[in-house]
Amino acid sequence: MNQQPLPGASTVLTMGILSIVLTLFCCGPFGAIFSIIGLVKAKTATQLYQASPESYTDYSNIKTGKILSYIGLALALVYLVLTILYFGFIVAAITTGELSGEF
Repeated sequence: MNQQPLPGASTVLTMGILSIVLTLFCCGPFGAIFSIIGLVKAKTATQLYQASPESYTDYSNIKTGKILSYIGLALALVYLVLTILYFGFIVAAITTGELSGEF
């Protein structure tokens, strides 16, 4: 039987890589968006593969892209928590008078 590449396998891998890179070097929300897109595409590609596994190749790209998307999502969530804590400390310092602007 002639096997063909799994549709969306390269897209899932690309979205997983972009989610990590954008979270680390740009900003967290873009990484979270790309990781969610990657996970949705991975779900549809996995369902397609499970319907007829003998017809497709590149399932390893789906698994790798899914893992990278999960890592990117986790990094984006850590980035979000750290940002909330950072601004929370600034607001707390301003309201207690420790950061009044007088030197």
